[in-house]
Amino acid sequence: MLLLLSCSDKRQDERIVTPWGEITEDSIPTTDEFTMTDMVTNGELIMLTMSGPETYYDYRGRGMGMQYLLCEKFAQKLGVSVRVELCKDTLEMVSRLKRGDADIIAFLLPERIAGGDSLKACGVRIDSLKLSWAVQKTNTELADTLNRWFKPSMLVEIKKEEAFLLSARSVKRHVFSPMLNRAKGEISRYDKYFMTYAPTARLDWRLMAAQCYQESTFDPNARSWAGACGLMQIMPATADHLGLPRNKIYDPEANIEAAARYMNELMGYFHDIPSQNERIYFALACYNGGYHHIRDAMALAQKNGRNPKRWGDVADYVLKLREPAYYTDPVVKYGYMRGNETVDYVDRIRARWADYRGVARPGAIRKGGGVGVRTPQKAKRKYRFHV
Repeated sequence: MLLLLSCSDKRQDERIVTPWGEITEDSIPTTDEFTMTDMVTNGELIMLTMSGPETYYDYRGRGMGMQYLLCEKFAQKLGVSVRVELCKDTLEMVSRLKRGDADIIAFLLPERIAGGDSLKACGVRIDSLKLSWAVQKTNTELADTLNRWFKPSMLVEIKKEEAFLLSARSVKRHVFSPMLNRAKGEISRYDKYFMTYAPTARLDWRLMAAQCYQESTFDPNARSWAGACGLMQIMPATADHLGLPRNKIYDPEANIEAAARYMNELMGYFHDIPSQNERIYFALACYNGGYHHIRDAMALAQKNGRNPKRWGDVADYVLKLREPAYYTDPVVKYGYMRGNETVDYVDRIRARWADYRGVARPGAIRKGGGVGVRTPQKAKRKYRFHV
């Protein structure tokens, strides 16, 4: 006890000198016991969890997963931010919490583990399954606060909220026709901007138009729950990265110009892919699902003997990143992703791009046979395609 008191007194006497000469106490405790008061003072709650659809995953730059969303709501109640530390398994989570690397395990552990010698089961729990979150046993203030905060009804509420956020209903937009005037070959009111800026990324302007329709259905005021804005649904952080002023993020021309530069940047990440068309598909996938997830899928494709530079092969592993056997594979660095959305995104844009490139018009009809002949009984329309 005397030794512990001596160490405690020594820590209390530690001081730091600021650049301007003032002597002050260090605000970061040197003990492993990081209390709730310390956490609130530093403005950050550190949660340990594992990647997965029910725990945590990155979705278009925003954290998702029931356990993360619950932890985020608790942090909001405390007025602090959340930092996620992903672990490979429960053993790593438990050992890191014991070391004081984090404040909380936001993962439903068996209570025999969550309530072990060094941990305290608390907060979110499913009593029927004997599962719960955990904190350090000594952190009784945090445990008590979590227990007072959590209500079983929150599980259903969060599930509904997540389902809404992942649906098309969460994007506020007017739905316009995918073709303004097919007879004249006019896709949208913004064709001149696509024609002007698509060459920045060496893209066909009609591809950008198809991408724009997929993002916003040509609504310049579209906004998603995650904050994506305008015709090309650019996130504010991405706008800052591209130098697009926030007050111009809804401006059609500025939004399209920034998106073209962003597509050019994404395509530049795939210089290892020789085919221009293949690079386009990979860039589109990144625009929707994130660069790191796509590289994870490429690593899986290569590991399993497929071509990591061909989108058709990689798309299979983008889909497989929904399965634990694949998103926990050692070559995967960024965990679970909603790969079906990304593959569908690329497929829909490719299909619409093909439609935009082949605006159909009635073909010439010749009498006496040949292409375009109609019979009175079965009138079959033949088309030529103008590119």
